[in-house]
Amino acid sequence: MIKLSDYVVERLAGHGVRHVFLVTGGGAMHLNDSIGRSTKLQYVCHHHEQACAMAAEGYARVRGGLGVVNVTTGPGGINALNGVFGAWTDSIPMLVISGQVKRETLMAIYPHLRLRQLGYQEADIISMVKPITKYAALVLEPAEIRYHLERALWLAESGRPGPVWIDIPTDVQAARIEPDALKGYDPREDDPGYAVDQYEAYAGRLAAMLCAARRPVLFGGSGVRQAGAVDVFRRLADRLGIPVVTSRTATDLLPTSHPAFCGRVGADNGTRAGNFTVQNADLLVVVGSRLQVVQTGYNFDAFAPEAVIVQIDADAAELSKPTVRPDWGIHADARPLLEILERRTEGVATGRPEWLAWCRERVELFPAVVRPRMEDPERPLNPYVFLERLFAEAPDGEVFACANGAAFVMSSQAAWIKPGQRFFFNSGSASMGHGLPAAIGASFARGGGRVICIEGDGSLQMNVQELQTVAHYHLPIKIFVLNNNGYLSIRATQENFFGLMVGEGPGSGVSLPSYVALAQAYGIPAARLDKHNYRIGIRGVLDSAGPMLAEVMVDPAQRFEPRVAARRRQDGSIYSPGLEDMWPNLPPEELARHMLPRDTEDETTVKSLRRLAEAVPSPPVALTGGGGEPVVEPGEMVAR
Repeated sequence: MIKLSDYVVERLAGHGVRHVFLVTGGGAMHLNDSIGRSTKLQYVCHHHEQACAMAAEGYARVRGGLGVVNVTTGPGGINALNGVFGAWTDSIPMLVISGQVKRETLMAIYPHLRLRQLGYQEADIISMVKPITKYAALVLEPAEIRYHLERALWLAESGRPGPVWIDIPTDVQAARIEPDALKGYDPREDDPGYAVDQYEAYAGRLAAMLCAARRPVLFGGSGVRQAGAVDVFRRLADRLGIPVVTSRTATDLLPTSHPAFCGRVGADNGTRAGNFTVQNADLLVVVGSRLQVVQTGYNFDAFAPEAVIVQIDADAAELSKPTVRPDWGIHADARPLLEILERRTEGVATGRPEWLAWCRERVELFPAVVRPRMEDPERPLNPYVFLERLFAEAPDGEVFACANGAAFVMSSQAAWIKPGQRFFFNSGSASMGHGLPAAIGASFARGGGRVICIEGDGSLQMNVQELQTVAHYHLPIKIFVLNNNGYLSIRATQENFFGLMVGEGPGSGVSLPSYVALAQAYGIPAARLDKHNYRIGIRGVLDSAGPMLAEVMVDPAQRFEPRVAARRRQDGSIYSPGLEDMWPNLPPEELARHMLPRDTEDETTVKSLRRLAEAVPSPPVALTGGGGEPVVEPGEMVAR
């Protein structure tokens, strides 16, 4: 016989888990004790449960596999929700194990009473997390723990990955169980629905389309990494001889120096080169990107307007959204499909050297730092200039964990990704406060190794308490805080559309501390960088031992650029241009030079590509509820 909480910890260790991110609590006391006694797991203590979940996300991204969180009942679980939501939107495998009140005082035992609360600090956490998890279960019977744990672990990492949640009452945690007598889980219960027997035919048709296209483009998203297919994707990029672009969540998929790399695509963080490449394509093969609205822009019909779009995704629902609809949606596991495509294109003439050279020329024509304008000696340090230098100084293999807002948008535009580097942020939730805890998780994933954290002055305040976690574990995290005097994104929106400043900076209610003084209060060395010392300052921070924070005083007037900016018509209505038309706007005649004309042969090619796409039926669309998820019975989740 074994205590149930000990069994859970042993199973996690057997699954390859090495760290658990937690805030202890009475409702999770047996789980806390078993984790603490384990010689196979290391627990990491945070000062807010939101930070635990965000750290587990960063850990899973960098290490690969599962991030695990342990929280207590009521506020403990509720505090973790924002981080779990980020894992849900960005498809990050995460397991949250929460403590719950004992069954004697559990509302679920007395549903007819319709109580708000019965046990101390009790909350019906499972009802709250079901919409943002792949599987969520309250374990009422000790004998069911193996089934729930195995199913949760499987679903977290299979199909489209995502978070799962198991809620265990204190008396169930303490129960004695016989492991050999427990009922297990059969993964066939949650078949992801891939038509594996059709992969060969799919790959053959894709190869034919790549050969037929005049302006093909390979578009890689974060789903490539989630499918464990980075190596195959890169081999295809080497072989095909066509332009390759990446999504906002796949900045690190290819080194910037790769001869096929032609930019990043997006309305807010894309590059002109990446957007021009997509907007001129006649075939766009999208692998592992859900084409979210900030990726495609809000003028959906204007996205890749002349291209036949093939989208490969692990989630069938993403292929039927009412935004950008692919001409051919392939519901598949990317790795085996790309492996077959690699074989089917061996020795096949897919290269388009003139087209690739044209797209690569756009990379050279439109660098992130626009000189001399961005090096105005009368202005404070430009953030793009600073970030360009930071990426130039960072060595191969570095890991960058970014907050949202300027910390991510400007970084992804300025980033020169070197071999082996990782660069990530949370895209779907895009929560403030994400950067620092994600960097902590990434550092533990690297065995306590160095991580560069790019934070914003507004963002860092949301999880500033985690500086103590950095100090406590003496993690060599180099924190660069972009101080633009508040909330830059909100400032730009209010200036563009309203003219009244509300809650964006010191003059409208948002003031922020000296981060140098704050870091020093936590016992972390700190420095303030500006345009006079940033070059030597970056080098000093990177060369320092242990943690260090640099508060970087950047120009608060510098906006995100280039970007696709909404515009007003004469009647006051607002519209969004296509991805090619980015602010600062190019003169019409120059913009026209970067949009290739179409001739009769182009039209014939697109018609041929469209016939090939339409020859393969798309997967059936599942009936959905109001939230867009497949309809299932209460208490169940489906693998995706």
